[in-house]
Amino acid sequence: MRTEQKHKLAQRRHWRIRKKVHGTKERPRMSVCFTNKNIHVQFVDDAARVTLASASTVTKAKTEQANLGANAAGAKTLGTIAAQAALAQGIKEVIFDRGGSRYHGKVKALADAAREAGLKF
Repeated sequence: MRTEQKHKLAQRRHWRIRKKVHGTKERPRMSVCFTNKNIHVQFVDDAARVTLASASTVTKAKTEQANLGANAAGAKTLGTIAAQAALAQGIKEVIFDRGGSRYHGKVKALADAAREAGLKF
């Protein structure tokens, strides 16, 4: 399959998901973005258009994050870190926005780690 076609299908998947997923202050949207090198997670209140909490492999403040990459092991660690950041802000329930990615591999590892750390989807 051509690269342009894959990108077009992923974009359509993302739009289809975003039509249905809407975060509130009580239950924000957990938005996940995967690049080739990094993973970004944000907890967004769509009603107020504000980010409540975030975690990323780019911010390497903690020693755990120093060895994180955009793979399943890094996603699992970042899922735990993101859940801790959300729980520190008082967020217990979220709506998961996988950002057009299919739910397997890195996405599934991140979601399962966040669930184990205490977030409810």
